[in-house]
Amino acid sequence: MSEMNLAQSSLSLALWINLKREVIVAVRHKGELANPLMFFLMVVVFIPLGISPEPKVLAPLAPGLIWVIALLATLLSLDGLFRSDYEDGSLEQMLMSPQPLAIFVVTKILAHWLMTGVPLTLIAPALGLMLYLPAEGYGAMLLSLFIGTGSLSMIGAIGAALTVSLRKGGLVLSLIVMPLYVPVLIFGASAVTSAVGGDKIGLEIAILLAMFLTAMLLAPFAAAGALKIGTDA
Repeated sequence: MSEMNLAQSSLSLALWINLKREVIVAVRHKGELANPLMFFLMVVVFIPLGISPEPKVLAPLAPGLIWVIALLATLLSLDGLFRSDYEDGSLEQMLMSPQPLAIFVVTKILAHWLMTGVPLTLIAPALGLMLYLPAEGYGAMLLSLFIGTGSLSMIGAIGAALTVSLRKGGLVLSLIVMPLYVPVLIFGASAVTSAVGGDKIGLEIAILLAMFLTAMLLAPFAAAGALKIGTDA
């Protein structure tokens, strides 16, 4: 029992140290951190100019538009998820480390979600105002984005791992992960639409949670295996 506790303590410590490192690195690269947020903001600003500034036109479209833009903003930041570690040799060290590679992957996913998904969720209400999202939809939007962006980060990590050794893997990455993003997009936008219409959102949120938990169980190991394949380890 003591050996098991020691192993669990060691894994927890490794997880915490790696997560702390990833967050510090992300904060130091403020430009890369701001790119998804700026993309999210700019697209929402330009939508009324390109479609119509009329509230009656934008309000029905707001749930889907916000979710599509959040998905694309998340996708924008995925290409560099493992690339910097691959280029500076850190990934090779991780592959040879006695610690499970999945621990490293989990910390990368958590850091990506904390630095991308959570900020996107937090600024979404302000952007919802710009698209005249009805007041009934804000709670569902925050909850669905909070859960859904976590799934997007985990699913995206698999594609980022598969394309880590490709110099211009952004297009390939998009082709890999976009079909897998579709269910998250459908149920995330549907939850907001249902809330706006006065319907219950329990089913949509339950499905989003199920997808999140499934991704949480499978994605780290799938991404770890993909990293080994992508680096020919």
